[in-house]
Amino acid sequence: MVPMRTNQPTQILVVDDDPELRDLLREYLTSQGFAVSVLHDGDGLQARLERERPALIVLDLMMPKVDGLTALRNLRAKNDDIPVILLTARSDEIDRIVGLEIGADDYVTKPFSPRELVARVRVILRRAGNGNAPAAAAAAPAPAATRTPGFELRAAEARILFAGQPLDLTRYEYLLLKTLVEHPGHVLSRAQLMDRVWCDAPETLDRTVDAHVKSLRAKLRAIDDNADPIQTHRGMGYSLQTGA
Repeated sequence: MVPMRTNQPTQILVVDDDPELRDLLREYLTSQGFAVSVLHDGDGLQARLERERPALIVLDLMMPKVDGLTALRNLRAKNDDIPVILLTARSDEIDRIVGLEIGADDYVTKPFSPRELVARVRVILRRAGNGNAPAAAAAAPAPAATRTPGFELRAAEARILFAGQPLDLTRYEYLLLKTLVEHPGHVLSRAQLMDRVWCDAPETLDRTVDAHVKSLRAKLRAIDDNADPIQTHRGMGYSLQTGA
């Protein structure tokens, strides 16, 4: 008799200094079929990740010792692309923008319902489930490679090359640049970009788009000091320059 296969539950790590919230999230996430471990601050995050590898981290922004932004920055500095959802207060708008800019995959503002968090978790896990490839921004399938002057989009690999060199992008940076590369010369408004890139994050702000554009520009200039292919159109949006 062939033994029945059992799928291991997806592991989530919750990092929060509030014991009541930790217990609430652990209980609800567990009820939704996840395996949940917890940590009371960001100080021991690196050591924990050396012992266990969760599929996603739920990371509180405001914590003693090592706060969420510092913990996230340390992760990304080590080129660790593990998905991270930030838990923030409504007054933390600037920190939310900084968090997205340095590599957070999403954020949820307090107070929130556990159901909303689980929905965000599932969206990000779906994006990361195919070899950590982001979900496609457009409904229509893209060709295996799309070439726009200076860029090469390899959608099947979820990679974008600039001047022949692969770019190290967060998921939202990839989706944003992919959208621009697929529409060279077209001015896309912030609303259009939010609909295409952050369609599953209804609280996305205009400044989130601007922060990601700023981050993309820095990564492009790291390859070519004179590069400025992403054009700003005041009051309108952004476009990708089509000139060589």
